[in-house]
Amino acid sequence: MQIFETIESLQSALSGAAANTLGFVPTMGNLHAGHLSLVSRARGEHDLVVVSIFVNPLQFGANEDLDSYPRTLDADTAALIAAGCDFLFLPSAAELYGDDMQASTRVQVPELGTHYCGASRPGHFDGVTTVVTKLFNIVQPDAAYFGLKDYQQFSIIRKMVDDLALPVSVHGIETAREASGLALSSRNGYLSAEQKAVAPLLYQTIKGIGDALAAGDQDFKRLIQAGKQQLQDAGLQPDYLAIANSATLRPATREDSHLVILAAAFLGSTRLIDNLRVSV
Repeated sequence: MQIFETIESLQSALSGAAANTLGFVPTMGNLHAGHLSLVSRARGEHDLVVVSIFVNPLQFGANEDLDSYPRTLDADTAALIAAGCDFLFLPSAAELYGDDMQASTRVQVPELGTHYCGASRPGHFDGVTTVVTKLFNIVQPDAAYFGLKDYQQFSIIRKMVDDLALPVSVHGIETAREASGLALSSRNGYLSAEQKAVAPLLYQTIKGIGDALAAGDQDFKRLIQAGKQQLQDAGLQPDYLAIANSATLRPATREDSHLVILAAAFLGSTRLIDNLRVSV
């Protein structure tokens, strides 16, 4: 695996590589089995695989965990070598944004990014779409791979690619979970042992709502209220819990047949997110 820290050096290597197709996995590092499943999928479908590790300052708000976000580069590098990654891109903020990050161009996807995590983390998705657009332009992959744990983020990136006619195919890969059902996340490392035992209730709650929807229950308001109460009773503080149209992310109606249950909740100071798609 070759490692590059500058745009010029990566692009030079890519231009000289003999390959028909290129798969790309953008990450913020602290890699777990979910990330590696994306690399494995890319490895199986493309001649070359590029992975980026960049903790993007633009997608962190005030009082969020930018400085404390887990950075495990040595372990990440070893895992990527084992997974068959060809090129690892490790840009600095200055390399991507120049000397004045706040004055750099932003990419914004209206509507999809204003609710749920977008309401709780203003500006977050603008940071995501900006950095992903830059990385797509730098790497110029044929396909890019994202986990579906953050379904809203995936939906936003897919719309951005469509709206801007970017020549990249975007693939969503199912959420990797622990045996308990807890979605794998870099932020799970913040949880104490006691909290780790409680955290799976987030998935259990949305799974229960999903089972009810699949059985024909269309009382969305009651299902959400009961779900929030279940979370609160267990010590989780809901940020949001919603049933939405899986394509538009607008609140579900009785006419919708493809739904997604979106959830975020705090357990102590750790914010957990999850989702479940349901066809009814």
